[in-house]
Amino acid sequence: MSSSPLPSSPRLSDVFARAHLVLGGQKSGKSRWAEEAAARWLAADPAHEAVLLATAWPHGPEMRERIARHQRERAGRAPGMRTQEAWRDLPAAIAGAGGERTLRVVDCLTLWLTQIMLPPPGMPALRQPPDAFLAAPAAPAWQAQAAWLLDAARACPGPLVLVSNEIGLGVIPLGRETRAFADALGWLNQQAAACCERVTFMAAGLPLHLKA
Repeated sequence: MSSSPLPSSPRLSDVFARAHLVLGGQKSGKSRWAEEAAARWLAADPAHEAVLLATAWPHGPEMRERIARHQRERAGRAPGMRTQEAWRDLPAAIAGAGGERTLRVVDCLTLWLTQIMLPPPGMPALRQPPDAFLAAPAAPAWQAQAAWLLDAARACPGPLVLVSNEIGLGVIPLGRETRAFADALGWLNQQAAACCERVTFMAAGLPLHLKA
């Protein structure tokens, strides 16, 4: 498949936003857009750094190959960006990835939430949030993790790009667990959009700026 540049690349004003949410469907160009934003950030100043905070737990041959393919593609688009596994403790990874000159790209919130709500067999437990983020006993466990993540996003010392899927444009899922996940991701995307300066929706490699 071609890895040519997107028809519309990130603007400098997008790259220098404090926090940016990039939404889209599968293969919409959202990850590539975020990587090109990181490349522009690195090119703007030799003191700039960029880190990809990867949320996928590498389980099974298919997932490991998918991760390896993404790493190869990312190396071509943003060769100066380092990668850090962050699936187990994403809030701490955001806080500790660097200072104000380090751009963080979280890719992606969808997998992160999936692994909390529907963990793959054998996946190690995630670090539990501090007591300050614990919800009521009857609340789903993912809500405390999400509150902790959003707090880390608001307090991030450097620019932050959050990548997430928009999965609510199709038919209502039939399964109870699938409906619960779609509802949870929709809520998380709304909360992330509220705490970000900019929000971009990707479709067919083209960005639609929803919040600027």
